[in-house]
Amino acid sequence: MSTIGKVQITIVFICPPDLVSEGERIFASHAKWMEETHHKTGELAMLRYNVIKGPELENPFDPTSKPTGNTMFVLDELYENQAGLDDHWKRAPVEWNDIGAFVEWGGKCKVVTAHNGVAIQGLW
Repeated sequence: MSTIGKVQITIVFICPPDLVSEGERIFASHAKWMEETHHKTGELAMLRYNVIKGPELENPFDPTSKPTGNTMFVLDELYENQAGLDDHWKRAPVEWNDIGAFVEWGGKCKVVTAHNGVAIQGLW
C-alpha cells in the first residue's frame, strides 16, 4: 500500500526518567481507546498507529552516541485523509478518559508535533 497522499500526525515527546511510567500508562490507554473507537476502513480509516519508545541520544545523528538519560516516545498515526484525522481530534476530547492526563503529562515533556502532514514519499 502506498502512503503517498495520506494524512499523518507525528508527535515526539522527550521526557525525564520520572515521567516514563506515566507515559507508558498513557500510551497503553490511548492505544486501547484508538483500537476500540477508530475506523479501520472507509473514508475515515486510520491506516497505521505506532508508538515507539527509546532513549534520547546526545547526538541524534549518531546511533552509537551516549544516552542523555531522557526517554523519547514517538506517536505516529496515519489516516486515509484529513477527514479521518479531523474525526480523531473531534472525538478525543469527548471520548478518551485520559485526555486530561495526556495533556498534563505532555506539558512536562519537550514536545515536537508535525500536524496535518501529507506523505510525500512512501515505500511498501
